[in-house]
Amino acid sequence: MSGNGDDDWPDDEDEPDGEDAFADAFSGDEPDDSGGDDFGFGGGGGGGDDFGFDAGGDPDPSEFGFGGGGGGDEFEEEFESDIPRIEFGVEGLDNMVQGGIPERSLLVTIGGAGTGKTTFGLQFLEQAVQNGEKGVFITLEESYDRIIQSAAEKGWPFEEYVQNDQLAVIDLDPIEMANSLSSIRSELPHLIEEFGADRLVLDSVSLLEMMYDDQATRRTEIYDFTKALKRAGVTTLLTSEASDENAFASRHGIIEYLTDGVVVLRYVRPEDFRETRLAVEIQKIRDANHSRETKPYEITNSGISVYRQANIF
Repeated sequence: MSGNGDDDWPDDEDEPDGEDAFADAFSGDEPDDSGGDDFGFGGGGGGGDDFGFDAGGDPDPSEFGFGGGGGGDEFEEEFESDIPRIEFGVEGLDNMVQGGIPERSLLVTIGGAGTGKTTFGLQFLEQAVQNGEKGVFITLEESYDRIIQSAAEKGWPFEEYVQNDQLAVIDLDPIEMANSLSSIRSELPHLIEEFGADRLVLDSVSLLEMMYDDQATRRTEIYDFTKALKRAGVTTLLTSEASDENAFASRHGIIEYLTDGVVVLRYVRPEDFRETRLAVEIQKIRDANHSRETKPYEITNSGISVYRQANIF
């Protein structure tokens, strides 16, 4: 695991254990031995007791295609709230959320392989830095160097952000994280507060879920982890693999019920099209009105762009 690109251990026996390595990633200081402090809640996105989806069914998978003129993109009456708002940082998608995402929300992006989930997370943090905020990227899938390289390919200088203390990039082995999850949950709010993070991305929660064979244990651990993320008081974006049977559901069918917002990225393969398309849909964002339309998007050399004026038929 790497916290800033300079932490190289000579061999495995010298590497700190999960919770120490996690703490070290936020700063070069020695880990805090106090552990387990209760740092209190920082205010969640919209109440953690309601885990259901917003009303509104899934789009008909048989109706796909691009069409001109967005038209018909209707919002409900503006949601009146004093909650501060932020943007995803994804062109077109932000226009689909009226007034922006409530700060300190817990969000998840669900999608299959190659739909741009990691890019979405990187772009989410690029927006944070551009706004003068701080971010944390925790990856269970890639190395520190690979994340820095992926961002650089999109024109986002994450290595510079790390050096300027604007960003922390942490790569963790999912088994290591699962084994240390209790300690990490206890330390997370304090570490984020010390770093001054405004946004956090975890890529991906599916790998963490896979560490638990028992479904009941998996549900309990992920539920407790999402509570810790809420307690951290940051706006958090999780990525999740989609179910093999249902592109609109996560692999284990848990995380979408524990989050305030769900964005689905998926492939569209209609019979009359030769080319596979990508489509995005906002399933829910608690305390915010949003478009329920399905829109095409592309992954370009500058990130994800959603074509709000085009339609999927």
